[in-house]
Amino acid sequence: MALQIVLADPPAQEDRDAIVRPLVAFNTESFGPSGFRQIALLLRDPETGESVGGLWAKASFGWLYVELLVVPEGARRGGLGSALMLRAEDEARRLGCRGLWVDCFGPMRGFYEKAGYEAFGAIPDHPEGVERVFLRKPLLPLGQF
Repeated sequence: MALQIVLADPPAQEDRDAIVRPLVAFNTESFGPSGFRQIALLLRDPETGESVGGLWAKASFGWLYVELLVVPEGARRGGLGSALMLRAEDEARRLGCRGLWVDCFGPMRGFYEKAGYEAFGAIPDHPEGVERVFLRKPLLPLGQF
């Protein structure tokens, strides 16, 4: 069968699904079930009930990837970001993860290092003049603190 390479810009969800399905099948056959779970820790405005920030993460193959973390500008430097990360660590342990990982732009590196994360890679000039850093934090199992 001769296949064509076609650009989808923007792609549809079914295009992504057509890529993910065989990849998940291959990975499951090769490495076993991933244990994929998606979690969100939301910051809600108590007056409106509206989500105004929080943390979005996904667990697979024993690691929790913190994909998104944002605290509203007016609430920054008050400990909410650290509290979200600690709660994510609790959830990672509950899910049986061995650790967490995150990527961020260089200016946020210190926030994660202060929380015990260590850099394991970086991309320079992403965006130009700024480093994108990858950090991880291994976890002890529940009850082994």
